[in-house]
Amino acid sequence: MSMDDEEEPYIGIFYPMLNPKFDDDMVEKILSPLSYLKEFESKWVLEVDLPLVNKKDIKVSLDSGNVITVEAKLSEAYIDTKHDVKHEFQYFKKRVSLPGKIDGKKITVNFKNGRLIITIPKVFGGNEVQVE
Repeated sequence: MSMDDEEEPYIGIFYPMLNPKFDDDMVEKILSPLSYLKEFESKWVLEVDLPLVNKKDIKVSLDSGNVITVEAKLSEAYIDTKHDVKHEFQYFKKRVSLPGKIDGKKITVNFKNGRLIITIPKVFGGNEVQVE
C-alpha cells in the first residue's frame, strides 16, 4: 500500500447539543448570559446582560461558599437554530464564584436597560503588625 492509497483519517465531531441527555441546560431550556466580573480595591462588580427580562423575574442569591447565582425568566422565548436543530430557551442562569471574603449583607443590585449590576463589598481583616 502506497502513501497515496492511505485513507484520510476520520475525525468525528461530537455535538452534545444534538443529544439533550448530555446537556442539562438544553433540556431545562436555560441560557448562560454574558457577564463580566471586575475587581476594585474595596469591591467586586458583576455585570450580567439580561435582555428580554423584566426586573420582577430576576432572582439573585449568595451561598455560603461565596457563589452568586443569577436566575431570570425571559419575557418571551428565545429560539436558536444550530446544525438544523431548533432550540427554545426560557431562562437565564449564571453562577459566579468570588475569591476572598465578601460582605454579603451590603450587596447592592441594580437593573436597568437589560443590564444587571451587582456590587459586592470586600471584607478586610487581619492582624495589626507592631512596628519596632
